[in-house]
Amino acid sequence: MDVTLTAQTGRPAGSRSTNRLRRDGDVPGVVYGLGNDPVAVTVAWRELRRALTTEAGANALVTLEYDGQKDLTIIKDLQRDPVRRDVLHVDFLRVDPDVTVAVEVPIVIIGEAKEVENNRGIAEQSMKAITVMTKPADIPSQFEVDITDLTVGTSILVSELVLPDGVTTDVDPDAAIVSGVATRFSAEGEEGEEGAEGEAGAEGEAGAEGEGGAEASADSSEGGE
Repeated sequence: MDVTLTAQTGRPAGSRSTNRLRRDGDVPGVVYGLGNDPVAVTVAWRELRRALTTEAGANALVTLEYDGQKDLTIIKDLQRDPVRRDVLHVDFLRVDPDVTVAVEVPIVIIGEAKEVENNRGIAEQSMKAITVMTKPADIPSQFEVDITDLTVGTSILVSELVLPDGVTTDVDPDAAIVSGVATRFSAEGEEGEEGAEGEAGAEGEAGAEGEGGAEASADSSEGGE
């Protein structure tokens, strides 16, 4: 999805000026790429947020308008405050609609791993996003991975990810996206079951010995008479 964003150029340098921009609801940034010089820009946070909340998310195509020109871009990087999570700076990368680009696409887990939960394990997601190569118009908004059939000790691998036509990745196909992992609680559960089985076996043996002893006593008593 392509959205249009108006940017201003000529922002003053320095941290004080930059902080003033942020207080006024603007976000400093830079646009670069395709062999052209980088340009320092400022965009309104309200408009940037609108671009980020489309179906395409952070991978939306953004037509950046500034100084009478238009650049087709993607948002390459967002710097956020580590506590408040406010956007402090944004990088726009110029793209050619006919040239492949490398982008990170989020991976979203769907479904419930009932077998893992029943064994008191956890579904551990080790890969939150994956880098893919595709033309700008074909960038996926996200990949969904269904963990319904996941079991403890198994993983869903990159090779199992369904990539749309025209989308490729260089990530190791044997890399795990999400795994069913045993926990201390699941290990304790197994030990408890083994212990219960052992106790039951011991009780059975003790019962058998007791019965044998009783029979022997009865035989002895009869012989004495």
